[in-house]
Amino acid sequence: MSDEGFFDEDSSFDDELSQLRQKRIADLENRFLKSDNCGGVIAVGEDSFLDFIGSSRYAVLDMWAEWCGPCRMVAPVIEELSSELSGQVAFGKCNTDENPNLSRKFMISAIPTLLFFSGGQLADRLTGAYPKESIEKRIKLAFSL
Repeated sequence: MSDEGFFDEDSSFDDELSQLRQKRIADLENRFLKSDNCGGVIAVGEDSFLDFIGSSRYAVLDMWAEWCGPCRMVAPVIEELSSELSGQVAFGKCNTDENPNLSRKFMISAIPTLLFFSGGQLADRLTGAYPKESIEKRIKLAFSL
């Protein structure tokens, strides 16, 4: 059997991939973009950015994109830290593809990038996929926790 016609013959393969992709996106949104700020990670966009950084003394904003593999590796770490540091630090996620003005404002040239805000001002940033211990240490250092 030739490989040439294998994928051409079954257009349901493309449909199935599309359905899996949509399900995965919905799962990620449900898991990582909680709507409350009680130990959860909230979705932050250009319209909610100022409220996000102004609502807590300390805030961490994860600049990410759906297609970014390292971003997917960091996402569960951010979720864990949001639970562990609940009440001390607010955590948000900002999709760079959907919020290009924020990406430009903070000169995001690589993702994931974590932006640390203290009193509404940018205090530090961390670019790359780091292990939980490294991210936690950087947060505590940035905010003197």
